[in-house]
Amino acid sequence: MRNRRTTPRTRIAGRVRVLAVTSGLLAASALAATAAHADGTSATGYSAAQLASVSSAVESADVPGTAWVTDEASGTVVVTADSTVSRAGIAKIRRQAGPAADAIRVERTTGTLRPLLAGGDAIYAPSWRCSVGFNVRKGSTYYFLTAGHCTEGKPPYYTNSSHTTSIGPTTGTSFPGNDYGIVQYTNTSLAHPSAVDLYNGSTQRITAAGNATVGQSVQRSGSTTGVHGGKVTGLNVTVNYGNGQIVRGLIQTNVCAEPGDSGGALFAGSTALGLTSGGSGDCRSGGTTFFQPVTKALSAYGVSIF
Repeated sequence: MRNRRTTPRTRIAGRVRVLAVTSGLLAASALAATAAHADGTSATGYSAAQLASVSSAVESADVPGTAWVTDEASGTVVVTADSTVSRAGIAKIRRQAGPAADAIRVERTTGTLRPLLAGGDAIYAPSWRCSVGFNVRKGSTYYFLTAGHCTEGKPPYYTNSSHTTSIGPTTGTSFPGNDYGIVQYTNTSLAHPSAVDLYNGSTQRITAAGNATVGQSVQRSGSTTGVHGGKVTGLNVTVNYGNGQIVRGLIQTNVCAEPGDSGGALFAGSTALGLTSGGSGDCRSGGTTFFQPVTKALSAYGVSIF
């Protein structure tokens, strides 16, 4: 699914591009929190260490099309399974968890968890198209952050599909495990403001980076679908995109996204929060999207918002 918009742009604000994934992982509820036992076990009787072991078992089962998060307060590991996951796949996960299998809570989604390399209209590698997340700098050198699945192989990037206007080279990439990458601006004719495109003729200035919180109101800017809002519904989520592509530590939201939105900006006001990694659904019927926390990328590359 490729975006038809191919107009070159010379002002590279925060644009976006996305990977597809699954629907709602639960945030811990206040009622579940009050049910936790004084001895450190959860309402279901499992300790944090036991739940961590169950989470590891889910990963070891290696069933593509699943995403999972540990909810210590309710004593469950919530597994979201897309339409490609069979009953046998769910059974495999439960077998892997052994005696603690009843700590697993399975939620189904009609979406398909997969990487989408369609990209947006802002930046072009030789073989695919993606978009900018946030512009950053180290000293007097400027870069942009995007999704790691966009920077695999460290391709050069361009502003146009004919690859005639260079932006610069990929200087770092991390995927799977993480999902972030960094590209250097070497074309001095390109403006690179610390801003996110709002797709209404204006931009949102970005002045800081922060960590998302459950229940927080957020927005996502994407070159396929523009700007959409919603809330953070989970933290530290693990997603299995298949083919060994497992990404950990993601932010989950109920914000919609579509192919072409990957790599782009999750933000709250002037604060950068994340880079679009994947999602399911669409912006007509709604969906779920996962984001790489931007603070981890900033730390990995020693760069900062400006």
